[in-house]
This record gives sequence, C-alpha cells and structure tokens, in this order.
Amino acid sequence: MAGQGRQGDPEVDTQGLLMMAIVADVQDRDGGVLLMASLFGLYPFLLKLYADGGYQGPQFQAGLRNVLTSVEVEIVKRSDQAKGFAVLPKRWIVERTFAWLNRCRRLAKDWENLTDRALAFLHLASIRLMVRKLCNR
Repeated sequence: MAGQGRQGDPEVDTQGLLMMAIVADVQDRDGGVLLMASLFGLYPFLLKLYADGGYQGPQFQAGLRNVLTSVEVEIVKRSDQAKGFAVLPKRWIVERTFAWLNRCRRLAKDWENLTDRALAFLHLASIRLMVRKLCNR
C-alpha cells in the first residue's frame, strides 16, 4: 500500500490472494529482489513471475538473476497505442487485489507508525479476503 513514503510490496497468486508482502521505506524495485528471494524460497515450485514496467530496470534484473536462476520473468507493459484505460493481462489481478484490500478502512490510509503493524493489518485484511472466498463456495 502506498502512502507517506512507506511502500508495501505485495506478491499475489493468479487468483489475487496475497502470498507475501514487505512493508518498508523503499521503492518497489529496490525491495523487489528481497521479496522475490523470500517468496521463491518458500515456494520453490513457482516457475514464472509477472511484473509491471517498474521492474524492468537493470539493477532489479541483475539482482533477480543472482538470486533466482530458474524463474522466468515476464514484464507486462502498457501498449503505446492504447488510449485511456486498457486492461492488461495478468497485471489487472494485482490491481484488483489492491482494490479489495483498500476496502478495509485501516489500509485505505497509512495510519500505522510501525511497519510491523502495517504488515499485520495487511495480513489481517488478506485473511479476511481468503475466508470470504472460502465461505462463498
């Protein structure tokens, strides 16, 4: 969740459910290598990573190659010809997750003073989403 200099860097699965997140005062691509190393360390069976254009920089790519050698990275870019809003494959999943999480008032603004608390409330909101999805089936 972005806000007042604090950046949340979440990773979601193809259903939009939170797999892992880091809350820190860093840019997404700077914290991305740490997040990816942790995520793919926990889930070594994952083979592909979809990322937006902010992750295509040489520093992120080099750091990712050092940490993850067997993961394929696909950068999902906006089309130069698209005018206005266009749904991008795979990228909309993360944006939809942000919308779901921002329905929790506590996450709508950056109220927390400590990153541990911000991460805890992010986890609570994610648990709420998962339980609601389980109950609807």
